Amino acid sequence: MKINISKYIIAALSMVLLGSCSSDFLDQDPTQYVNENDALSTTQALYGAVNGLHRSMYIRYESQGETGAGGGFMQLMDVAGEDLVYTYNNTWYQSVYNWQGIANENGGDTRFIYRTFYRLIRNANAIINSADAAKGDQRDKDIVKGQALFYRAFSHFQVVQVYGKRYVNGVVNSEAGVPIILNAVDRVGRSSVEDVYRQIHADLDKAIVLLNGYGRPNNSHLDVSVAYGLKARINLVQGNWAAAADFAVKARAGKSLMAREEYTKGFNDYENREWIWGSHIVEVQTEGFANFGAYMSRNYSSTVIRSCPKAINSKLYAQIPATDIRASLFDPTGNHAALNLGSNFRKKAFTSQKFLSLNSSDSRCDVPYMRVAEMYLIEAEAKAKLGQADAAQILFNLVKERNPSYVLSTKTGQDLVDEIWFQRRIELWGEGFRFLDLKRTNSALDRTGANHVSSITGGLFAVPAGDKRWQWLIPIAEINANPLVKQNER
Repeated sequence: MKINISKYIIAALSMVLLGSCSSDFLDQDPTQYVNENDALSTTQALYGAVNGLHRSMYIRYESQGETGAGGGFMQLMDVAGEDLVYTYNNTWYQSVYNWQGIANENGGDTRFIYRTFYRLIRNANAIINSADAAKGDQRDKDIVKGQALFYRAFSHFQVVQVYGKRYVNGVVNSEAGVPIILNAVDRVGRSSVEDVYRQIHADLDKAIVLLNGYGRPNNSHLDVSVAYGLKARINLVQGNWAAAADFAVKARAGKSLMAREEYTKGFNDYENREWIWGSHIVEVQTEGFANFGAYMSRNYSSTVIRSCPKAINSKLYAQIPATDIRASLFDPTGNHAALNLGSNFRKKAFTSQKFLSLNSSDSRCDVPYMRVAEMYLIEAEAKAKLGQADAAQILFNLVKERNPSYVLSTKTGQDLVDEIWFQRRIELWGEGFRFLDLKRTNSALDRTGANHVSSITGGLFAVPAGDKRWQWLIPIAEINANPLVKQNER
């Protein structure tokens, strides 16, 4: 049947809007419906709905492992790479670790990503399409509409990276991307990769205009700096080097890198001066075992952390100088003496203590989505690709803050790009970039010669660049509900 998705929204304290985007399979039966015209008829109500979008970044969905559009997605993108190592067989995300889930159209992991971001799109559309007619100050309308446009762009960007083919600069990217959903309309098929990116930019450009001058209350909300940062990411993926560098500079304007002593405090405070965007998990909204900290911290006493602490690729760790503060985020012995881990915590070599929850019985850990360091890395990579002389200096300005012994690189060309990629791997470890970085750079997955264990990886140690598995299968339930959506190559 046809779903008129603009008709109803959920009325709840957090205004988290659940429902369908383009398919029956996205529908979930909420506990209470109200007419959208009533619920989004004022700017005050629209602000509540935007708060629901913010909360969607970290709320639990159907499964305990579906830890929001932010932290849950981040974990999947790192688990599918080679830099995060599972130290023991683990139910959560293991089908992505061994890449079987990526090629399973009936699997929960591929369904989680697709469903979650199209929910965000649906909810953002409800705000975008109601804002102009709402009662209230025009500036308030601009602010809520700008943030909703950001989320629509962000969500389309995430899904096209996962389900579409990588963007290639200089060619017509006519391959199937993902459906572009802008309104509560009949189902549509997959737009081309090129068209999806065009829509993403259009939404972000509007968001930048509407958010210009907005002073957000905290880092979980969106202002123009976050929109600039997303533009930098997108242009990096597309190989638009000059634009990527320019937006990266704009995103970090007025912000600074954290001090070395701050770097080891647990990556759990969204008020950290280096964070551009992140979620703050308050006690009344904690998700317990479904928090990001319940999977990625080292100190929370959950079964998954006690039994399967996350480790860094041992080959990557061996390349980090001892003078680099980032080396101290990992323990080659696995003992983590300063954390006083209980005897029931399995000790494994090279495990991470980058992320720390509030304590062993409270999994809350603020989630970082965008940091100043990433913007330095984007600018450095883009300028290195352009052959600009200051690329190495930009990299130096970042790395010197992490490693006082670091010296200005004399490398040029691809050698300098390779050095920037290495710094990106250790700087952004665990923050959700590795699978996407491999895909955008057309690099192979290579887990060989490190601490990955065959019985845990399912024997998967390498995937060549360009393999069909870099495009995740679309959930079969979506295809059954909407025949216009065609499946990727199996």
